[in-house]
Amino acid sequence: MMVGGIGVLEQATPEVQEIIDGLKPKIEEKIGKSVDKLTLISFKTQVVAGRNYFAKVKAGDNDHIHVRIYHDLSNAKTLTSVQTEKSHEDEIEYF
Repeated sequence: MMVGGIGVLEQATPEVQEIIDGLKPKIEEKIGKSVDKLTLISFKTQVVAGRNYFAKVKAGDNDHIHVRIYHDLSNAKTLTSVQTEKSHEDEIEYF
């Protein structure tokens, strides 16, 4: 993967699911509701001064969202953006 470009689609991993779980309260705040579980489906990464994660997430039973998370070089993780009203079939794109 080239620096700055978005990588290939990857299937869910325990490591990225853990990042999603750690940011669950902030994600719920952005989507305006509480959900029982956030389940990572797939993701892409972008190497910057750290790493951006663009993730497709199942929020609760039926809703899908895309989340963008910045993981900096000091290991801090920040929710930077959320897209709602996504479907399971929607491709992950830069946002």
